[in-house]
Amino acid sequence: MTSKNATVLLIGASRGLGHAIAAEYVDRGSRVVATVRGTGRTALHELRDTAGGRLEIEHVDVNVPEQVQALRDRLAARTFDLLFVNAGVTNRPEETTADVTTEEFTRLMVTNALSPMRVIETLGGLVGPDGTIAIMSSGQGSIANNERGGFEIYRASKSALNQLMRGYAARHRDDGRTLLLMAPGWVRTELGGPDARLTIGESIPGLVTTIDAQRGRPGLRYLDYLGRTVAW
Repeated sequence: MTSKNATVLLIGASRGLGHAIAAEYVDRGSRVVATVRGTGRTALHELRDTAGGRLEIEHVDVNVPEQVQALRDRLAARTFDLLFVNAGVTNRPEETTADVTTEEFTRLMVTNALSPMRVIETLGGLVGPDGTIAIMSSGQGSIANNERGGFEIYRASKSALNQLMRGYAARHRDDGRTLLLMAPGWVRTELGGPDARLTIGESIPGLVTTIDAQRGRPGLRYLDYLGRTVAW
């Protein structure tokens, strides 16, 4: 299967879902520029060794705006079909607003909501006029579907991300590009934990297929890895 997105800029791909997305796009024949935060060797470097020259690695910490701008400057001469921002941290699921520290609350809000949107604001111009800007959200960002509670701070950070992305879409309502908030499902990764329902192999191929299927459809959608609309 060949991807409709021949050139991909993937932010946050050193491990877990981001690494799997990079591997899926390389497997589908795309040329991928993927980022890591640190300077050490990661699984993404191992993937690059077998990618036949279709994978480049860049370095950026999304929480440092100067690094995001520097990445934009390095890539200024290039255009991408897809910008996908994958950034997220979690906290102890039992923490609530009654006991979470201000520092921990701020860490989740900055990393999960503010920084990904800053990346889109800075790097969005690298996406072609018929391209796609996508960001990794979560089904737990849905306010309508929160009937069980738990993960309160993480949920709030993803809901904040969704709201900020809707604001971005409203400001760019005349933009012909596709805008996506993607919910990968509960996946067994370091972030998702060992009790998660899905494997990476059950989530990511469907998520990539969904992203590719949306190409050429302007406007914002909140979708899961099977292409189903998630309630706001």
